[in-house]
Amino acid sequence: MSGPRYRIAVLPGDFIGPEVIDATLQVLETLSARAGFTLELERQPFGGSALDAYGQPLPEATKQACLGSDAVLMGSVGGPVGDHPWNRVPRELRVESGLLGLRKHLGVYANLRPVTVFAGLEHLSPLKAEVASGTDLLIVRELTGGIYFGKPSQNTPERGLSTDVYERFEVERIARVAFTAARERGGPVTSVDKANVLDVSQFWRDVVVGVHRSEFADVELDHLYVDNAAMQLVREPTRFDVIVTANLFGDILSDLAAVIPGSLGLLPSASVGGSVSLFEPVHGSAPDIAGLDLANPVGTMLSAVMMLRHGLGQPHAATALEAAVGHALAEDPTVDLGGSRGTAAFTAAVIAALPRSIAPDAAPA
Repeated sequence: MSGPRYRIAVLPGDFIGPEVIDATLQVLETLSARAGFTLELERQPFGGSALDAYGQPLPEATKQACLGSDAVLMGSVGGPVGDHPWNRVPRELRVESGLLGLRKHLGVYANLRPVTVFAGLEHLSPLKAEVASGTDLLIVRELTGGIYFGKPSQNTPERGLSTDVYERFEVERIARVAFTAARERGGPVTSVDKANVLDVSQFWRDVVVGVHRSEFADVELDHLYVDNAAMQLVREPTRFDVIVTANLFGDILSDLAAVIPGSLGLLPSASVGGSVSLFEPVHGSAPDIAGLDLANPVGTMLSAVMMLRHGLGQPHAATALEAAVGHALAEDPTVDLGGSRGTAAFTAAVIAALPRSIAPDAAPA
């Protein structure tokens, strides 16, 4: 094939992780052939399986393979809660630390979390169908600053302390990601903070306003306090298009918004802004259904859509895959969504829905 070639580091992960990854790679194999590009796939150990095999969730070879790739596609990692061997190791060797380490290694600072209620699946939402219907929003969460990383931080018998701090460049760059996305989507940006009581949030708001005035005056901007934003997300989710917010608030709001479609299995995510971008589904590793052909691959397939669009510069292929997944969902969704299809049958349906020919996108310079 004479078209562009992309090297993809594939991290299958744990339990249903390899199942949803395999399903997605089957779809990508057909898609890439029809769109005129080649994917060179390099599987690497990561997560609990890597912990078992190598004594750490993020082996050095995996880190280097990811850094040398054009994009990283990950399944799901982790395992059972409670007294499980993966939870009895020191904190720095736990699976969650491996994920934080990978993000840091890649230098990604913006987490993109789309939340979409698919037509015909409104009844799955815990919200009334008429409230959930038409939801199509994007949460842009800052990943590397804020209270999770601020110093000093301490936990003593008499005192607990965490520091919420942001530098100007951190707020400016995440604001640019949000405004650029809103410009492409044609909607407004809602910046979420707690500027009425927190100096760091007032700083956040001031910087966001400055970026808006100087670079993105054509994009509509409004502001909400985080408590009001949480209320409005469940009261009227369709009022939002792009939400940009700090690390802690984004963590909370993205999990809240994730329940709106009615299943975590439908949700993708991307972590971008570094040397290489990371794409992964939102759901966990679901040990109870591993190996039963019951895993829902939609979140991983839609993460591949984001990889094609944001990581590889293949928007036509991304649109084709997104449409094929939507068609398969409307026709007969997976078992967890009330349909009859297992992992393999749903994957076959997505492949059948792909167009026979996809207009090629320009190769990267």
